[in-house]
Amino acid sequence: MAGKRLVMIIAPENFRDEEFSVPAGHFASKGITVEVASTRKGKCTGMMGTRADAKLSLQEVKAADFGGVVFVGGPGTPVVRASPESVRIAREFASAGRVVAAICWAPTILAKAGVLDGKKATVWPGHDPEYGMDTGKVLERFGAQYTGEPVAVDGKFITADGPGSAKRFAEEIERRL
Repeated sequence: MAGKRLVMIIAPENFRDEEFSVPAGHFASKGITVEVASTRKGKCTGMMGTRADAKLSLQEVKAADFGGVVFVGGPGTPVVRASPESVRIAREFASAGRVVAAICWAPTILAKAGVLDGKKATVWPGHDPEYGMDTGKVLERFGAQYTGEPVAVDGKFITADGPGSAKRFAEEIERRL
């Protein structure tokens, strides 16, 4: 896997720690280079205190530079989802045939971008205040086939439901790089 590159997108505050650290650690152990991006460059803090340094802003993320994108979930997800750059990134990576992955609440970013239309996907099961419905219904509203499984894979699209699935999520991403 040496030479492979991924970009992990996190919220500047309140990303879900394990959904970042478990996959990032797995990728590093396999020789995959990970860059971190957020809505702004600089220090980012997880909901349980994990710190990460976003070296890239979302505006700087280009599919041509990476084999895939991983959107990390957590309570900060709406901040990332509100950025038009997140939608652009999801569409650009999907159009380029790259790996497109999201965990926890973040699959709703992919749904909003329209890249899950007709694809099997899963998401953290909870209420999404922006859409006024459960997250699984948000995926369906945008054309996804919501599975409710811990991890769903459809080609190069990988989605997972939360921190308990972070290791398997990372393994599925690795397989598709």
